[in-house]
Order: sequence, then C-alpha cells, then structure tokens
Amino acid sequence: MKKHRNPRLFRLLALCSPLLLAGCDMTLLDPKGQIGIENKNLILTATWLMLIVVIPVILMTLWFAWKYRATNKSARYEPNWSHSTAIEVVVWLVPIIIIAILARITWVSTHELDPYKPLESEVKPITVEVVALNYKWLFIYPEQGIASINELAVPVDVPVNFKITSESIMNSFFIPQLGSQVYSMAGMETKLHLIANHVGAYDGISANYSGGGFSGMRFKTLAMTDGDFQQWVTKVRESKKVLDRDAYASLVPMSENTPVTYYSSVDANMFQSIVHAPMASGMAQKHEGHENHGAMEMKGMDMKMEMKGAGTDAATAPAAAVNVQGQSMTMAMDAGAHAMHAGTAAHAHKE
Repeated sequence: MKKHRNPRLFRLLALCSPLLLAGCDMTLLDPKGQIGIENKNLILTATWLMLIVVIPVILMTLWFAWKYRATNKSARYEPNWSHSTAIEVVVWLVPIIIIAILARITWVSTHELDPYKPLESEVKPITVEVVALNYKWLFIYPEQGIASINELAVPVDVPVNFKITSESIMNSFFIPQLGSQVYSMAGMETKLHLIANHVGAYDGISANYSGGGFSGMRFKTLAMTDGDFQQWVTKVRESKKVLDRDAYASLVPMSENTPVTYYSSVDANMFQSIVHAPMASGMAQKHEGHENHGAMEMKGMDMKMEMKGAGTDAATAPAAAVNVQGQSMTMAMDAGAHAMHAGTAAHAHKE
C-alpha cells in the first residue's frame, strides 16, 4: 500500500523544532554569584574554542557536497589523490593548539574553583550545614541555632560555607545560579563555598537521581539583604518546633514534596551526630556480632560436654574425666579470649 507523505508538513515541523527549546531555562548562563559567573565564563570559553573546529568542519562539509555534486561537471576529479602537507598541518596543528589552551584553562580553573577553597572576602562568612534526607533538604544554621526544611536563606555579598552530608542515599547539592555542585554522602562531610551577589529567589535541586521522590527534592534559595536575613532568622526563631533527636528521627522516613518547615532551636551536635551515625551503627553491629559469636561457642561447648558425660561408663571414666578437664580448660581459655575481645570492643566503642 502506497504511503501518502506530506513533505511540506515535515519541513514545517523541522523549522518549528527549535521552538521546543523555548521552554528551557538556561539558569547556568544567568548566574547570580561570583562562582556562578566564573563557571559561566569557563563554559563559554570552552564552547567558543571548540567551535573554532566545529564551524569550519560543518561549512566545508556543506561546501564539498555542493561543489562535488554529480551534476557539476566542471569539478576536478582526482581519484589518485592521497596526501597534502598543508591539510595535514592544519588538521593536526589547530586541534593541538586548542587542546593546549583548554588544558591550561582547566588546570587553572580547577584550582581556582575548588569547592573546598574558601572565598576571599572582607566579610565574615556564615556557615550552613546541609543534610540530604529522603526526599527533602535540611539546613542547619549552627551560628544562629536554627534550622529549616526545603528553604535556604543567605545574606547577599556574604560568603557561605556549606558543610554537606546525607542521611543515607547519595545526592548532589546544587544551586545552578550560584555555582558548583557537590555530592552529599552518608558518613562523610563534603564542603562547598558559594556567594550570592544579587537579591532574589533561586532554585536548588538534587543533581543526582536518588529514587522515586527525586523530582520533588527541591528548595528555594532566598538571597536577601542583611536586614531581611535578620528578619528571616527572627521569624524562624518564633517557630514552636525544636529540632532534637526525636524530631530528626521523624524526618528520616521517605516523604515527598515536604512543605517548608522552621525549627527555632537545634541540638548543638546534631550535624556531627548525623555524619558519624553510619560509623556508630557499624561499630554497634560489630560489637553485637562478637557477643553473639561468643555465646554460640559457649553453648556449643556445653552441648559437647553433656554428650560426652552421658556416654561415660566405668571403663572410660578416667579418660572422660581427663577430656572434661581439658574441655573445661579450653572453655576457660575461650572465655578469657572472648572477655578480651569484649573488653577491646567496649574500649573502642567508648572512644
């Protein structure tokens, strides 16, 4: 069956396809902070350098296809052509120069934009401790003694020192208009230094897929004047909620699209407790494993002694007595060894 095609429709769709990109929000190219601006410059510089090769290649491809078309009988036909020194020089020299320039830019920018490197500023930075939960963000302000869920507020032109960790699943803390992203991982503390230089509300996301509620794991970053930031702190302190261990435990279960929540006070060591929680849990399980292993061995020895005692008659009584005595000594040695293990584990746990 012959298919009816409409070439005009396909051409119209091809011309309109760029409109599909109209809904894209290129926030990376609209930075609102020093680090974001440097990231944008790095992206544009690398793009322009690569276009030095890409644009001529595309233009020459189209030109060759037109010049050497089948109907152009005036084009030179050279089936035995195999080498051109001029072309070889251009093909190799230009990419080598571009790669050398990109290598230097990458080396310099990698050190200058190191997320662990504190920002140089005459203004005293503030510290925000970030915890990735399932699927929400917890922000702890240790200097202000407050915390919030899914809302981050920072004063403009003040460096922010982020300390980042995760309750369990790995995520990536990312505010595109302010700059770099850094992973949040359980049992680890990563760092990120950013600054907002313009008042506004900027989207924050997790840039690493972490499960079904990943799409709703978003927050707003409110960059405000110093006076507005102090008012925000006052508003948070008026909350009746307190972030203690019980309140934190209620945040751990998975939940999606969690509304903004304020906590007027926070346990002083909350963040460090969260960072060290996986290590403490592992030590507790190891200690429990040692105790269970020792109890099972002791139980096995008791059963062996009972079986040997039941089978002892007058002729084998002396040998059985020796065996029982030997087992008792072995059991005593094992008990001593387990006591040493238990003592060592308890000492390590205490430390």
